[in-house]
Amino acid sequence: PEAFERRRAVERKHGRIAMMAVIGTLVHNAGIELPGSITLDGSIPFSSIPDGVDGIRAVPPLGLAQILLGIGLMETITWPASDYSGDYGTGYFGQALEGEELAYKLNIELNNGRAAMMGILALMVHEKLGVSLIPN
Repeated sequence: PEAFERRRAVERKHGRIAMMAVIGTLVHNAGIELPGSITLDGSIPFSSIPDGVDGIRAVPPLGLAQILLGIGLMETITWPASDYSGDYGTGYFGQALEGEELAYKLNIELNNGRAAMMGILALMVHEKLGVSLIPN
């Protein structure tokens, strides 16, 4: 039972990441970009980062190291594996959810995350096939 709860929490976390990835991919492909530069010296502006998976190759190695270090710290320190519920106690607009309503909302989030995982995979396939993600 505990292993299942942990796997469910990991699935929920990956779903949340996939939901953010889908939104980020669509926003970036729509031409909305951050101002400024990805490097401190200003040599690589955000506008020069390519769309999709190829964008990761444009990030300098130290930037990738910072990303991996940040993820590692969040995984080991900030979000310990001792609380598997996926409920961080914030609720919606200050109203904490409990019981059946909480289970219902977490199941909705789980299903939306599953859809987003398939969605980001489909977006990556479309990108590799050369199909535009944003219709003209």
